[in-house]
Amino acid sequence: MPALSDTTAGLLQIALLVALLAAAHVPLGDSIARTMTSPRHLRLERGVYRLLRVDGDADTRWPVYALGVVGFSTVSILFLYASLRLQQSLPLSLGMPGMEPTQAWNTAVSFVTNTNWQSYSGESALGHLVQMAGLTVQNFLSAAVGLSVAVALVRGLTSAGTGTIGNFWVDLVRSTVRVLLPMAFAAAVVLLLTGVVQNFSGAVQHATLAGGTQSIVGGPIASQEAIKELGTNGGGFFNANSAHPFENPTPISNVLEVFLMLVIPFSLPRTFGTLVGDRRQGAAVLAVMAGVFAASHAVTLWAETRALGPVPQAVGAALEGKEVRFGEWASALFATATTSTSTGAVNSSHDSYTALGGGALLLNIVLGEVTPGGVGSGLYGILVLAVITVFVAGLMVGRTPEYLGKKVRQREITLAALYVLATPFALLVGVALALSTGATRSALLNDGPHGLSELLYAFASASNNNGSAFAGISVNTPFYNTSLGLAMYLGRFLPLLLVVALAGSLAQQTAATETAGTLPTRTPMFAGMHAAVVVVVTGLTFFPALALGPLAEALTGAPA
Repeated sequence: MPALSDTTAGLLQIALLVALLAAAHVPLGDSIARTMTSPRHLRLERGVYRLLRVDGDADTRWPVYALGVVGFSTVSILFLYASLRLQQSLPLSLGMPGMEPTQAWNTAVSFVTNTNWQSYSGESALGHLVQMAGLTVQNFLSAAVGLSVAVALVRGLTSAGTGTIGNFWVDLVRSTVRVLLPMAFAAAVVLLLTGVVQNFSGAVQHATLAGGTQSIVGGPIASQEAIKELGTNGGGFFNANSAHPFENPTPISNVLEVFLMLVIPFSLPRTFGTLVGDRRQGAAVLAVMAGVFAASHAVTLWAETRALGPVPQAVGAALEGKEVRFGEWASALFATATTSTSTGAVNSSHDSYTALGGGALLLNIVLGEVTPGGVGSGLYGILVLAVITVFVAGLMVGRTPEYLGKKVRQREITLAALYVLATPFALLVGVALALSTGATRSALLNDGPHGLSELLYAFASASNNNGSAFAGISVNTPFYNTSLGLAMYLGRFLPLLLVVALAGSLAQQTAATETAGTLPTRTPMFAGMHAAVVVVVTGLTFFPALALGPLAEALTGAPA
């Protein structure tokens, strides 16, 4: 039987992915809504609450909720940092030494902030225990933090003037125990069936065809791979990440991993609609997410299959940096999914994409990864942009803007505006500092626009908690480990605190009655305005930098 062409296989994979996401949307979205509003605590959950000495039935205001988010995450960073530094003294270390201090800081912040940026090669730097009890555990918990904050914001929109937005510890435990753990277990079993490795093997020497030897490491890979994709984390067990055959062996596993990245973020609009009592609101949010995602994927796929640029034109394909097991279509789909979410896993080298293809991936990240974004972070990000949309619409028609009956006053729009400015601050200040220091410029392996694109991508990936990279930059230096770690920390916790504060401000209001003059926020017109705000408000912030990087490279490198 002849092999399918790359185009045919790509179209079939897209059709299968859309069908799987559509099938999961309603049941998963409704299940998460029931989980986060259930009055009943499981026995395991009650045990955790007793251990933490928290009241599982308490309802808190936003300062208490925010303190829980920051306090828990800070303790997590300290614990993971200590594990990385003391690795040589831990079981299953495979003889690996402890990490250097700045790299341990970078890695600890990376996994706690759901970034999973890696300035190390997993198979040659970490033992099995640190991978399992350190990194994989944080894959669960960082995703649970994002989901918790998203639900807290929705409570702020639905609260009847109580000023309370829920209990962080209850949200965290339920997100982990009832949502992420069972889904990750099922996903790991399916990944095992596709050929993903799961064992405790250390390095094994194998003879090569050339007569030499090669060291091949096994490990608990399937269990980490499942939550890495499902929790939109992205950190790979191996340096090659999802391009490695132990992590992603077949086209079937490739489609499954893309599905895992997208399934929770694309189901959360249904959760939102269910929680606010109007599922058309959720459908409008979903339309914005899906529309921008489809447009981004179309641009990336067009740029890669058209082989734009002199070298790809000469050889007839843009296959540099792409696994031939997947080809251009599956690589472009994976790349769009991983940069439109906050995942950062890769099955191809983004640095090797054409200028426009790589530029589209970078744009996905700087849009704030809200199409559909990470677990929780995508939903709360796009809801903040919805608040900005109704504010802009209110200015146009001369009415006090409202979203789901809650007025967008000076305090709310200030918090929303600060949210939009938080990650550009971390990104652009970081890039400026890096460019102003000659020693850091020497880390770039390319000059000109592509070198700038590499630097922009690094700080965009860090400050937006993505974790993927343009590989042509050497970031394992004290400066980059420290500065990128700070960008991750600020890019995660400044927006989180602003979202929790916004939730608290909205929760203090009683919903206004809808009138004939109220702007409907569940219509195609509003969805179109919302999408425009996503692209314009966030995208224009970075347009000068993008014009000097990927756009300049595309204009100077494209064939006449």
